[in-house]
Amino acid sequence: MSDLVILGSTGSIGIQALELVSANPGKFQIVGITSAGNNPTLLIEQAKKFNVGVVGTIHNAELIREALPGVTVIDGKDSAAHVASITCDVVLNAISGSIGLAATVGALKVGNRLALANKESLVAAGDFVMSLASQNQIIPVDSEHSALWQCLMAGKRNEVSKFVLTASGGPFRERKDLTSVTVDEALAHPTWTMGPVISVNSATLVNKSHEIIEAHHLYAMPYSQIDAVIHPQSVIHSMVEFLDGATIAQASPPNMKGPIAYAINWPDRLKSATAAMDWKQSHTWNFEPIDHERFPAIELAKRCGELGGGLPAIFNAANEVAVHAFLKGSIPFTSIMECVEKTVMQLGGSTPSPIRDLSDVSAIEQDAQSLAQEVLQRMVS
Repeated sequence: MSDLVILGSTGSIGIQALELVSANPGKFQIVGITSAGNNPTLLIEQAKKFNVGVVGTIHNAELIREALPGVTVIDGKDSAAHVASITCDVVLNAISGSIGLAATVGALKVGNRLALANKESLVAAGDFVMSLASQNQIIPVDSEHSALWQCLMAGKRNEVSKFVLTASGGPFRERKDLTSVTVDEALAHPTWTMGPVISVNSATLVNKSHEIIEAHHLYAMPYSQIDAVIHPQSVIHSMVEFLDGATIAQASPPNMKGPIAYAINWPDRLKSATAAMDWKQSHTWNFEPIDHERFPAIELAKRCGELGGGLPAIFNAANEVAVHAFLKGSIPFTSIMECVEKTVMQLGGSTPSPIRDLSDVSAIEQDAQSLAQEVLQRMVS
């Protein structure tokens, strides 16, 4: 039985992970869970159902303590990092946003295996995070990176010529004019049900930009050898091209339980984690190139990644500010990437400083967030 900690247990990834635990009795023991605490009722239900000994939260700590006598409740903004540092077999980091970075670091430093669903950990501090990780200590949860992991088993690393990540294209794949996009339209993803920030990131293809940066760090692959392609059906999750011209693809229905199960139970597969493809039905899969003029995020992210240092963290922090402004109705959809690019250009400098620790990331993000706010004010004035 594996001792498992789930960070972000009340979010989509966390809930699905707990469903997998319920479906596989005797495989996992949940020793700790965390949540922001905005849904204390669900967090309390989870703690009781899985007999959890440690709960981390930011909000509603007293309410949670009263409802869970005998359970250790850790509260505050560092609670997830503390729970991630509990010695266990696997920590699933399903926290959304850059706040999840400290928890990633906490898990790695004590030697826990990390099932990583928090994109920002590698986007904001990829070199630093990877310097803390031993071989196979980080197992990716994102479907694209899980697919790459599985495809890479088909050959030797020195035989790989290219990674190809697939993108659904979001809700505006075929829409030429993006100036009048509404918030509701941006949140209406055609394939996945996700939170508001990641839904907007999918609509701008910032989500795919993050994944390219992640792939670079996870697999030490040069940015020049990482591409992305539109695949509306979201059945092929990524592909690896080998030097002999062969391309190996990983296919499964658009369901996150497969990648989650593979990460928390690695190196073994979890039986019946999700339904397989129904090959008795007819399938049509389409692939098309990305229009980088309408969706400039990927090229900008790759430039930031190639220059390195704090530039990816600036890219990410500025995007978070711009997305929240769009969700509030303060700026149009097309201003999101305009804000990000202006912030990157003003803060980037010619020789980006390397990230040495969490304080460097925090300082860079604060500067980027402040400047992004100023950029937005100038754009709307």
